[in-house]
Amino acid sequence: MAEPDFTAVEAAAARLAPVAVRTPLLEHPALNALTCGRLLLKAEPLQRTGSFKFRGAYNALSQQPGRPVVAYSSGNHAQGVAAAAALLGVPATIVMPADAPAIKRANTEALGARVQLYDRYRESREALATTLAETTGAVLVKPYDDPAVIAGQGTIGLELAAQAKALGVVPDAVLICCGGGGLSAGCGLALRHLLPACELYAVEPAGFDDTARSLAAGERLANAPGASSICDALLAPQPGRLTFALNQRQLTGGLVVDDAAVAEAMRLAFRHLKLVLEPGGAVALAAALSGRLPTAGRTIGVVLSGGNVDPDLYARILNERPDDNST
Repeated sequence: MAEPDFTAVEAAAARLAPVAVRTPLLEHPALNALTCGRLLLKAEPLQRTGSFKFRGAYNALSQQPGRPVVAYSSGNHAQGVAAAAALLGVPATIVMPADAPAIKRANTEALGARVQLYDRYRESREALATTLAETTGAVLVKPYDDPAVIAGQGTIGLELAAQAKALGVVPDAVLICCGGGGLSAGCGLALRHLLPACELYAVEPAGFDDTARSLAAGERLANAPGASSICDALLAPQPGRLTFALNQRQLTGGLVVDDAAVAEAMRLAFRHLKLVLEPGGAVALAAALSGRLPTAGRTIGVVLSGGNVDPDLYARILNERPDDNST
């Protein structure tokens, strides 16, 4: 599997320019005050389908014109593939866990894709999707371990660097939500080229810190079975082969946040930015707000990767009363 490079990210940006949203880089004085620094927040919940996943999906599908597509996903990649397939006029089938948030399944089906459910604890989504693609002649678009998908996600890094430059600032560090590692790998391709001195961190939920542990160990490690997290979008079993190879070279390290920090980040995004974040989309902000790295006097880029949260879960989180109510 050939690795993508910076030129692949630039090519992806050209393909995406007519169809993707150039999401804003947000800032708020209250969040800056909490960190004693400056947070520049890349708002991917405002992307098509409510997450960054549309970028990689469209970049991959647009290079396989006319062919049906199969993907596996807990929700955001599913919606990205479904939306890209609809724009390109090809059928899409998504293998999705039976316990995926109802809103993600409903959104995927509303975009015209067929959903095939599976039991994430007893069945292999990769095996199911591979068999389905082989028997139907469809293209299998993986959620992260795919060069075209990685390059598409890297367009976020291109935009973030350009938007920061327009503000006259250079980020000292960029925090990137991480599941299988495609977003961090793609952003790394762009940011290492454009901002070579910038620190880059993958951020994961506690119990699913396979990238952080793998970076420390120098090899791909899996998560222990039985862990749980509200961050349903980031529950990959281990880093991808291609994504880990890129992240190992490009990332400064990995950071880990617990569900309580994630929930507080979601509340603060709602309160100050009026922006809906899903748990998996809030982990990078949670790391910045909860002191997982030095922020005082520094400019920190933060990728807010998605906003497709179950309404009942979101309501419960907003109504919780954390021990620290400081704003």
